[in-house]
Amino acid sequence: MGKTRILTGITTSGTPHLGNYVGAIRPAIEASKKSDVESFFFLADYHALIKTDDPARIQRSTLEIAATWLACGLDPEKVYFYRQSDMPEIPELTWLLTCVTSKGLLNRAHAYKAATDANREKGDDADAGITAGLYMYPVLMAADILIFNANKVPVGRDQVQHIEMARDIGQRFNYIYGGGAKWDGMKWDSVQWDEKGKEFFVLPEAVVDENVATLPGLDGRKMSKSYDNTIPLWLDPPQLRKAILGIVTNSQPPGEPKNPDDSHIFSIYKAFASADQTAQMRKDYVAGIAWGDAKEKLYKLINDELMLKREKYHSLIAKPGAIEEILRQGAERVRKLAIPFLATLRTTVGLLNLAAVDESHARAESSSSEKPALQMVVFRDDDKAFAFKVLDAKKNVVATKGGFSDPKSAKDAAQSALDALANN
Repeated sequence: MGKTRILTGITTSGTPHLGNYVGAIRPAIEASKKSDVESFFFLADYHALIKTDDPARIQRSTLEIAATWLACGLDPEKVYFYRQSDMPEIPELTWLLTCVTSKGLLNRAHAYKAATDANREKGDDADAGITAGLYMYPVLMAADILIFNANKVPVGRDQVQHIEMARDIGQRFNYIYGGGAKWDGMKWDSVQWDEKGKEFFVLPEAVVDENVATLPGLDGRKMSKSYDNTIPLWLDPPQLRKAILGIVTNSQPPGEPKNPDDSHIFSIYKAFASADQTAQMRKDYVAGIAWGDAKEKLYKLINDELMLKREKYHSLIAKPGAIEEILRQGAERVRKLAIPFLATLRTTVGLLNLAAVDESHARAESSSSEKPALQMVVFRDDDKAFAFKVLDAKKNVVATKGGFSDPKSAKDAAQSALDALANN
């Protein structure tokens, strides 16, 4: 069994914060170290264009996010780490997918519906200020995922719909182009399918890890750039301490027992602490720890974890040229996967080399004039296993066999049978 492909995209529109580190960066890097996983990490700068029109912000965010992942332990030699805009195959695939995506599906996207609802509430035209980029966001995201046939995509619950839409779009392409003859390099592949649905695309699964911490921000709401309540990840120690001291608490005085499960400080603490540290802090709450002391413990815990990573981050971000080279090398590696796959998709939809088509037809006509035509057919039998038949010019079955676990095995066996019959 092959490795499971896991793909993670990071939009380059802001500065990484503690919530990003705990909720996405740290668990994704740990998952990438598993021997049965093939990990893809990309900087989603095309997506960032939908959210901001500030070029300097996108450029700075790209640098900061790339340096963050590398500083936190991502090994670009062991994973695929690349920038979305370094891959021309992604926008090309986006267009191929656009041509099979129904408008009705895009109309149902949560982000688009929220934007149109907000316009209606204000009495504006439903589509006022909404760009085609926002509307087409799900198709671009589908292309990001399907270009590598990713098996799993870790997302927050609010992004699950986009993975479901990627499945719908991939399945639609499979259905439309999954049957009949297809162009294969410089020759016609005569395999026929008894039903639509050949899988050019693997259908991805959304992975929502309910155990991954969602940190509260300075005001108690979810830590998010949208709420302007984040604690930036790479603050210097004095600034980090100041930010933590600013976390909102209630007015309970020192000595009064406190409920850790209602405390924003404790929620952040346990995301960084070991089981023993968490248990001790829970006892401290029951004993009536002062809020100032709880914040100091939180600061020390976070600073201890980030200290060495912070030094590496500042070293990396001071050398943007080195990061650029890492991203370019990553793009070269990943394009070796994308280019041949996209070539198959291009020819599948009919974007062919016409001269090659003429040459292939000439060879086919010459061959057919010399010997009776034989044709192979690969299909699923009643047990859902794959089987093949070889037919003569009058559609009589001259060879057949079943019980194959996949279509390629059936096709290879059919080719061997066809070659043997042709040589007799």
